[in-house]
Amino acid sequence: MEWSELIIAGLLEIVGVIGVKKVAEKDNFINNVILIAGFLTSFFFLSRAIAVIPLSTAYAVWTGIGTVGAAIVGMLFFREAKSWIRLLCIMGVIGAVVSLKLVG
Repeated sequence: MEWSELIIAGLLEIVGVIGVKKVAEKDNFINNVILIAGFLTSFFFLSRAIAVIPLSTAYAVWTGIGTVGAAIVGMLFFREAKSWIRLLCIMGVIGAVVSLKLVG
């Protein structure tokens, strides 16, 4: 259950980061709700997960999901660069997160 909550927390972190981008583009009520709700609910699920999962593992997995997700969303929806080296680095982050899950 805790790993599910950690994954949900990571996905909601992506929502919060999307909110940051949207607020930077246009500061309005809806974009601020996306930003605040994304991060608040992400922190809620993260706090539940770290009650059982070691802090170092949970934090690394949470930020890894957020980092990879934000990079992919940026490439797909915000016209950010799609170079092979960037994709290779994303794969490296995914490999590290999976490894932490296996040993944690």
